[in-house]
Amino acid sequence: MKHDWHKNEFRTMVAIGDSITAGAWASSRNKSWVHRLSLLINEFQSTQVNYFNVGIGGNVISTKSRAYEYSNKPAGNERVERDILAYRPDLLFIAYGFNDLRGGTSLPVFCDEFKGFIKKIRERIQPLILILGPYYYYNYERGRGYWDHGSIEILYEYNRGMLSFAEQNNCLFVDLLDVYNQADWLIYNDGVHPNDIGHAVIANKVFQVLASNCLCLSLKVKSDEQDIKPWRNESLLIISSRIDSEIT
Repeated sequence: MKHDWHKNEFRTMVAIGDSITAGAWASSRNKSWVHRLSLLINEFQSTQVNYFNVGIGGNVISTKSRAYEYSNKPAGNERVERDILAYRPDLLFIAYGFNDLRGGTSLPVFCDEFKGFIKKIRERIQPLILILGPYYYYNYERGRGYWDHGSIEILYEYNRGMLSFAEQNNCLFVDLLDVYNQADWLIYNDGVHPNDIGHAVIANKVFQVLASNCLCLSLKVKSDEQDIKPWRNESLLIISSRIDSEIT
């Protein structure tokens, strides 16, 4: 039987990461992937989840990230207490790696810092953790001098490394490169951040991973099934279709 990662409905979710987590460049906050995801979760839960979006544009995971000097601070490992532990989430989305790879941080350094980041969290609380892989983008020259170290090859290298890291550290992984499928039209005209449809694609993919691994998101649906009256009788439709076919 499939492993269930979370049996109780979610109460508090936190999303930590960079500008895309914060909502750039969705046309409004309500169209950001974090907000869209909260709506999807609440659609299927009896308990309404409270969410806290603590994304910071230009943020990196650690003070040891190569571009830390040029990043917006504090780094992820400097704000665990303030931006994660203070909310005591039972659901945590971590979206680091994108600026780290763009800033030239090697994958081994990133994973080592990521391990310490998660250790800090789990010493105090035990949320379900979903790690988002790097977002697809195509403008590798944007941010020349500080943020121009990425490439399609590095994106996929990070993606593989982060998948392996998630498996080794008991976290769920969201493969965003797979869902983007290198579709440039999901990206805002800066060539880096997702547009509204890109944010929708991210939210749907994250929800897919959650729903297929967490029994709690089906509790309300399964309970409601007892009282749902069929709105469409398939057997009658089949009979009607056969009659129409015989007449013609």
